[in-house]
Amino acid sequence: MTQISPEEALLKACALQNAIFNSEHFSSIATDERGVVQLFNVGAERMLGYAAIEVVDKMTPADISDPQELIARAEALSLKLATPISPGFEALVFKATRGIEDIYELTYIRKDGSRFPAVVSVTALRDPTGAIIGYLLIGTDNTARKEVEEALLKAGALQNAIFNSEHFSCIATDQRGVVQLFNVGAERMLGYTAIEVVNKITPDAISDPAEVIARAKALSLEFATPISPGFEALVFKATRGIEDIYELTYIRKDGSRFPAVVSVTALRDPTGAIIGYLLIGTDNTARKLAEEALLKARAAQADTMCRLQASNKELEAFAFAASHDLKAPLRVIENCSRWIEEDLAEHLSGDARENMTLMRGRVKRMETLLDDLLEYARIGQPTDAKYAETIAGDALMHNILELLAPQGFTVNVSPSFAGIQVQAMPLQQILMNLISNACKHHHKKNGCIEITVEDAGNCYAFAVKDDGPGIPAQFHSRIFEMFQTLKPRDQVEGSGMGLAMVRKNLELFGGVLQLDSAEGKGSTFRFTWPKQQQIRNGPREAMPANDRC
Repeated sequence: MTQISPEEALLKACALQNAIFNSEHFSSIATDERGVVQLFNVGAERMLGYAAIEVVDKMTPADISDPQELIARAEALSLKLATPISPGFEALVFKATRGIEDIYELTYIRKDGSRFPAVVSVTALRDPTGAIIGYLLIGTDNTARKEVEEALLKAGALQNAIFNSEHFSCIATDQRGVVQLFNVGAERMLGYTAIEVVNKITPDAISDPAEVIARAKALSLEFATPISPGFEALVFKATRGIEDIYELTYIRKDGSRFPAVVSVTALRDPTGAIIGYLLIGTDNTARKLAEEALLKARAAQADTMCRLQASNKELEAFAFAASHDLKAPLRVIENCSRWIEEDLAEHLSGDARENMTLMRGRVKRMETLLDDLLEYARIGQPTDAKYAETIAGDALMHNILELLAPQGFTVNVSPSFAGIQVQAMPLQQILMNLISNACKHHHKKNGCIEITVEDAGNCYAFAVKDDGPGIPAQFHSRIFEMFQTLKPRDQVEGSGMGLAMVRKNLELFGGVLQLDSAEGKGSTFRFTWPKQQQIRNGPREAMPANDRC
């Protein structure tokens, strides 16, 4: 079997997600286990008016739902399940946490304050051990179905103009369940013509019989009354005044099948007597594919992370071995060059002395490279107590400037640094590498570097700006790789590991990095840094969702 690299697996997983979640026909909202939104697709943006950046890591689905309906849902579930349920996100996903795929109606609230009815399906996402890692909420705009029902009930007659829609199936029956109306959408979805079904079949005849039997058993148990596994199982809740929304498999005339979401309403005369039933169905194939794809993508990402962690361990082992095996002979070379220069001073030419100095410089650079490789491999190691130490912002900047002391450069630090508390070790590495990088690549030795920080809620937003030559756009995607440099090899200072360390630290601690630079216009490196840092995807506990930036 052909092995694919972790990078290829991640790219394929992301491509699959993008292909599905760019659909505008339904809203896909994925959250973490605490309910904080992690994915907000194009359909959700279109339906709700928010941009993804406005809600990801900032809101839960409860924030876009009618609060009164949440309270009512929490009270109803608390009563039904005999357990207290809070009227927030818990009320939306409680059934899903118990392994019950839940489909319900509620009112969504757009960014502009307007409202619309939605049908929402909630599925708990689980890792291979069965632990919940998040939730998937697939929503469809239910306005059309509501309008159909209201028109039917108010007019007391079938509205041809409404029922000619091709986007959903409308099947109306009499009180016995025999089909009386089979609209254009039902014909398109199911492959029958109206004349083939009207006055001839009941809706259970186009439904998966095994699922109808299972539904009858479940309802019999829930309501403590025997329910027959036929049309009665499809409309039993509606006969009790409960508007019922459920999933089942519809069977087309040609025998093919597709998953559907069906809403059932009892139609009543002015005295309240049931005169028929209305079944509104939508094709649920896209949502099912989206769920399956998301689960597969999550599994692929988990596998990729395992591979990446294994690669990190291999790099760490290599770095330790290289440091041990190469540093000793490097020291011998350095000491020998000094001995030759000191003991044979009178016999050495100027060129020989220059070569000895050059050799020691190369040795020092090799030792620096080994130290940086070792430091890169150690980033995020839970055994390193230095990662747990916190420090005030002004003290941190004092340490950094004292260590770097960039001669000739003006370094301006925003006053807001004084009021922050951060983990010293990783943030110091990031800022030192960014400042050092700006100094090394500045054409002048009297340049200016500005360092700012802003409080951005759950995180700090840092910026390191220089007035140097800037970075051409074609290098933006490569400069964070190991050993990458914009200078000719014979002019390189340092190991070429600095920006790679910046990226690794930010990935491990949940920060986000952005480069704003153009040739001749200087460079600004912006990054976010969580106020409560814990290593992501490493041996430590994953960072809480609300603390991500």
